[in-house]
Amino acid sequence: MAGAGALFLILLLVRQPLADRLWPETRAQVLREEAAIALAEGRLTAEDGSGARELYEAALAMDPDRNEAREGLARVALAALAQAEAANDAGDVDATTAALALARALSAPRAEVERVAAASHARQAGLAGREELHARAEAAYARGDLYGSANAALPLYQRILGFWPDDADALRGREDALGDLLQQARDALRRGHYAQAARAVAVARSHDAGHVDLPDTQARLGEERDALLARADRDRDAGQLERAEATYRDLLEADPDAVDAGEGLALVAAAHGRRAERAAADFRFADADAALAEAARIAPDSAAVLAAMRQVDGARQAHARLRPEGSRDQRREQVATLLAQFEAAERRGDLLTPPGESAYDRLRAARALAPDDPEVRAASERLLPAAVACFDRELRANRLARTRACLDARVALAETESALATARRRLAQRWLAVGAERLGAGEIGGARAAYDAARELDPGLPELSEFAERLRVAGSVAR
Repeated sequence: MAGAGALFLILLLVRQPLADRLWPETRAQVLREEAAIALAEGRLTAEDGSGARELYEAALAMDPDRNEAREGLARVALAALAQAEAANDAGDVDATTAALALARALSAPRAEVERVAAASHARQAGLAGREELHARAEAAYARGDLYGSANAALPLYQRILGFWPDDADALRGREDALGDLLQQARDALRRGHYAQAARAVAVARSHDAGHVDLPDTQARLGEERDALLARADRDRDAGQLERAEATYRDLLEADPDAVDAGEGLALVAAAHGRRAERAAADFRFADADAALAEAARIAPDSAAVLAAMRQVDGARQAHARLRPEGSRDQRREQVATLLAQFEAAERRGDLLTPPGESAYDRLRAARALAPDDPEVRAASERLLPAAVACFDRELRANRLARTRACLDARVALAETESALATARRRLAQRWLAVGAERLGAGEIGGARAAYDAARELDPGLPELSEFAERLRVAGSVAR
């Protein structure tokens, strides 16, 4: 009985963590219950994550195979529609607009959304002065002020058509203004001003996606964008990092949300970081610091850049420990001793372990003394296959921290960049798989740590963005 009582006490003390381990869906169920309460209280959305929408979305991110959260989001959409109708009846334009936006985002019945939107539109149209808007739009067009402010021609024509869609004068005025704007875009492309052309095309598309001149102008713009992106990628792969950066920045100026250009810029920063790692592996710290400065200028908070900083710092500390005193002849003698110890460890099969006595550690000490010595470089080339085999072996066994140590050895041994890129991607994908398992179990902290490890290794991994969104949604609930 005493043993049973003790077991009961232990289970009582650890019941919540144990429940989370045995039933990972418990956390998602709690979120669904909190979401139902928020919905009943009319708290449909909230920036701090306490709204019904955010709670249901977090539950869905943790447990995507159950339908309860999806059904809850559908109820939130209907509640948003009801709030929009009530706000419109009360004459609250801002509240009506916000509630309609939430209803649309959650796929409320389209016919009902349009009915409430039409009622809101009719209320606002009664407050606008039609003739005054026409006069202001025509004056703006006459002075060449096509877009850029609420008093420019296109926004004014758009406002008129929003209230009176069949206004012939406004339709004609918008058509003329868009024709002029697209001609300006084509002229900018001929002059090589991609960002200017892209802005003009985006404005034209937002006002009339069916304008007769738009398809040809968009096609020219797309061809130029593809050419610029391909050129930037080629420059990056060829090590022309400064040119690649300049082109990516041009693309981002035209479209700050361009994911491919943003990723390209992050990869340029990571490439500077890898340059720093390779220089530090040869104890060329001036070159390493210069490369790190470039990486930090481009992406100071990048996980890959921060990792490169740690690698360079570790190499500097190791160099300080290894660097000897004495004459040149004494250093040559020490290098010869270290190479003999390297060969002995190599014959024993102690390639990367034990720490301090392995062939890798002896070689690293020799590189600190004489990085350009031909025998030292030949030894590095012999050890590289062992580091590659170590990486593959530890990755198969899912020992990811040890896999990373083998990867660091491959970097220090100056493996080719293409081979290192492939290795980083393989390890990053494995970390992301671990993150998915942790998120499925409701362990958000563990999932985020795995995501950070993957992003540090390979910031260009395509799967990162989708998993980051799942993490954001799951972690948006305030605690």
